Amino acid sequence: MPENKALNREGIKIKFVKKGYLAIFIIVFVLVVDQVVKIWIKTNMVLGQEIHVADWFIIHFTENNGMAFGFEFGDKWGKYILSIFRIVAVVAIAFYMRTIIRKNAPTGVVIGFALIFSGAVGNILDSIYYGIIFGDSLYQVAQFMPEGGGYSSFLQGRVVDMLYFPIIKTTYPEWAPFNAGQPFIFFRPVFNIADSAITGGILLMLTFYRDFFKKEL
Repeated sequence: MPENKALNREGIKIKFVKKGYLAIFIIVFVLVVDQVVKIWIKTNMVLGQEIHVADWFIIHFTENNGMAFGFEFGDKWGKYILSIFRIVAVVAIAFYMRTIIRKNAPTGVVIGFALIFSGAVGNILDSIYYGIIFGDSLYQVAQFMPEGGGYSSFLQGRVVDMLYFPIIKTTYPEWAPFNAGQPFIFFRPVFNIADSAITGGILLMLTFYRDFFKKEL
């Protein structure tokens, strides 16, 4: 019996280590890809510039001060509040992810939280550093570490977005109660890889692992 218990503990430890390494790999991979793409966009394109990859896929350089998919949140103080909230949230996610890994949570749940964590951190990095290390992108390609300083200050950087998928382009019917005859585009928001990771992680867990969270609650 003692030997069986020891083997069981060893097996749990191995699973914990494997899932921990998997989470770390996902986090590092998403962060590297997200930041490499953002830095390339920032140092090679002017704000508003587009690269048409296909009719339904456009690289459109834009920046936002607020939440995911280009939504805005308040002014300067709203930006501080949002940035601090994000930092607190990612710390909480990190601790919770460590807890569920130790409890041998399903691999899909670990992947989901790793995606959410990496996406949140990716956008936080923009807010923390981009205003300090980059010049403005309006009417010019931004300089990296400009002599006169960046376009903003600590926690006031703008999040770089670039992925635009106008898959459906049509018009509202004339009988529509709102926007009759006006152009209709789906999907209109411009987002980035970090946003995609957050959304993917949430959808993964909501679709396949709702029972896990029912048990947790």
